[in-house]
Amino acid sequence: MAWRLRLAPEKTNFDFFRHQWLTFGGSILLMLAAFLFWGTEGLNYGIDFKGGTTLRTDSSQAVDVGGYRTALEGLPLGDVVITEVFDPSFRADQHVAMIRISSADSDEAVSEDGLAQVKAALSSYDPAIKFVSEETVGPKVSGELVYSSVLAVAVTSIGIMLYIWMRFEWQFALGGVLALLHDVFITVGIFAFFQIKFDLTIVAALLTILGYSINDTVVVFDRLRENLVKYKTMPLRDVMNLSVNETLSRTLMTSITTLIAVGSMMVFGGDVIRGFSFAIFMGVLLGTYSSVYVAKNIVLMIGLDRSEKPKGGKPSDHEFANIEA
Repeated sequence: MAWRLRLAPEKTNFDFFRHQWLTFGGSILLMLAAFLFWGTEGLNYGIDFKGGTTLRTDSSQAVDVGGYRTALEGLPLGDVVITEVFDPSFRADQHVAMIRISSADSDEAVSEDGLAQVKAALSSYDPAIKFVSEETVGPKVSGELVYSSVLAVAVTSIGIMLYIWMRFEWQFALGGVLALLHDVFITVGIFAFFQIKFDLTIVAALLTILGYSINDTVVVFDRLRENLVKYKTMPLRDVMNLSVNETLSRTLMTSITTLIAVGSMMVFGGDVIRGFSFAIFMGVLLGTYSSVYVAKNIVLMIGLDRSEKPKGGKPSDHEFANIEA
């Protein structure tokens, strides 16, 4: 008999509702805290959303943030943020910095003449400096990107809700989408709390989180639907507990292997994708938690109609259940 790794016993009997007000209430508190940090601290918008120019420099000399700032004094610039970048993959003589510059005129991006002055000033201070990348986004374009990002998340959530409603019941759809929003809002709140740069790559990570989280939730819902037909007289709460226990091994295996891969990207992938990897890492953790403790709790609170609906002489659990997808 082949040896197989199990992260959970083959049969478990955990009561996932035992501390439901602690787990579900904790989720509500986390969402409120996320909104609080989002509203008070705000997001540290990257160049995609804020507008301006970001320069990435590379030099054989150590980065002197104070020296760089002194070299740029007197130039007609807006806010200047200089950050030294650290990465295990860098050479011993490789020193990288990210210089974010906003225009003195809030209605315009940094001009070509202004960028030329910045490069000349930094080159005078550090002759070994190289400008390896440059990103420029105007305020008008950044505003459109914010709108498009919010729209993308909203449309994706609505599409997922409609699909789950057609495959299961509207209660499942509502529970699944609210669990997704739980994952997204808390992830965004973490970015606001730690002031991690929020740009278009993070929006891509949020959309990835939506897809991953709903996949895990649908697995639990699908087993729940099967068990609702199989155990017609068992209380709904007990059927939900049974369904989560039966899919627990699969949930843990999928989540842990994903976390290992994403964690490796976060540690060794470099600073360019670190924010993206961190967002997905947190999303996987939250998605796993919400699949077990949030989505089914919402369905339980709403309740389900467990009466049989005959269709073609045979009982059917849902009028759309036989649609191919």
